[in-house]
Amino acid sequence: MATLEERKLMNDASRAQGGLICLGAGVIGALFLLGLLQESYWALALPVALLVFFVLGLAFWVGWTIATIQVEPEISAPPSDTSSPASASNDPA
Repeated sequence: MATLEERKLMNDASRAQGGLICLGAGVIGALFLLGLLQESYWALALPVALLVFFVLGLAFWVGWTIATIQVEPEISAPPSDTSSPASASNDPA
């Protein structure tokens, strides 16, 4: 179990990482808006290309996972013959 000091340190690190993510998103958003205002072709082409490559990578990953999965066949137990009349007649009791 983590001590109180360790938890506080983890919370501080998480808050710092969250702040950096927000700052990065703000900077990228400002650059995108600046590119749109300057009517730059790249302002639209780069985000669209990134999105397309992300979706293609995701589709490839799903296909690769399906193609390379190792499936073990189920082993079913053989049926038992406890209800047959022959086994009942051999009962010594």
